[in-house]
Amino acid sequence: MLQVGLEVLVRDDSLSFQGQRIGYLSNQASTTREFVHGRVVLQQKYGDRLTCLFSPQHGFFSEKQDNMIESDHSIDAVTGLPIYSLYGEYRRPTPEMLDQLDILLVDLVDVGTRVYTFLYTMAYCLEVAAEQNKRVVVLDRPNPIGGDGIEGNLLRADCTSFVGLYPLPMRHGLTFGELALLINKEFHINADLQVVKMNGWRRSMLFRDTGFSWVSPSPNMPTPETALVYPGQVIWEGTNISEGRGTTLPFEVVGAPYWQHQPLLDRLKKTPLPGCVLRPIVFQPTSGKWVGQPCSGFQIHVTDQKNFLPYRTSLALLQAAIILYPEHFEYKQPPYEYEFKRLPMDLIIGDRELRCQMENGQSILELEEAWQDELQAFDRKRKHYFLY
Repeated sequence: MLQVGLEVLVRDDSLSFQGQRIGYLSNQASTTREFVHGRVVLQQKYGDRLTCLFSPQHGFFSEKQDNMIESDHSIDAVTGLPIYSLYGEYRRPTPEMLDQLDILLVDLVDVGTRVYTFLYTMAYCLEVAAEQNKRVVVLDRPNPIGGDGIEGNLLRADCTSFVGLYPLPMRHGLTFGELALLINKEFHINADLQVVKMNGWRRSMLFRDTGFSWVSPSPNMPTPETALVYPGQVIWEGTNISEGRGTTLPFEVVGAPYWQHQPLLDRLKKTPLPGCVLRPIVFQPTSGKWVGQPCSGFQIHVTDQKNFLPYRTSLALLQAAIILYPEHFEYKQPPYEYEFKRLPMDLIIGDRELRCQMENGQSILELEEAWQDELQAFDRKRKHYFLY
């Protein structure tokens, strides 16, 4: 039976961190199998040595819906401890915050995609911990979309942002602990870092294979199936096309009032899209883009999780929309995740040249072929950090 890093930690007497003060970076999804939150079991184990809590984007209870909706510091009603928001006035812990601890435990549910800010909150914590001579311990959890598959182009240096700090592909195939090890060494952060491994996780596992219960790490990540499509569907955040926010199927549905089903499906015949069916639908968002307006679009039904290529699927659909609807299609303009000048789409796909090539109608398969060498180089590099 799978045990996540939190459960391994609380059961392992050798991980008592004798006499050291502990901080805990988490949110509502940081639970045991029995849905007991990590701060509760940690306070039971460490008592008053657990001194403070930290929360990432969306707030401690994942209550904040969208990007650049900040959270304030607060006091936790359950433990009585301060919760320091790392998505508000500060996105890095300050020296004053870290003065309260010797060890920072990081226990966040990641979704396996480059464009997810929890990863960069962890990276900022590593950077500040290295400067302040604090120790970071990552409590590992499953990559919900598996540890085998990788996909996409690597981020270019001129597209770095809070949704992409490092040259990772869109789908990286690493656990959060493995990501921490790679980032800490490859990008010369050199923090004092330890990873508490899971028991019973295998790289071939998707989240439904683990037997662990899903708790949404962010408000528009309600199921593991959402995570499966997210490495592609996140690109719609950089457009005027609805990614399904304001519906019961965020990221699984996509569309706009100006879309027409058949022309898009005809265009998509040029690109093989294995492992999925794009089912024509009409949906009406209750918030976000096109609120209250019927949107023609598609629900992505993943029929073969192992062979599904989320990034290819969404890029092909994006290219079709750009070419078919030039008078209606628009890119979202800044700001986006604290970037006020550069185009959000460039930050999301991580390569301005790739965007231009796609606009000019270059085959998605040709674009994929062009990034294979760097993707395979990343694949070789990531294997040095495998824990499973």
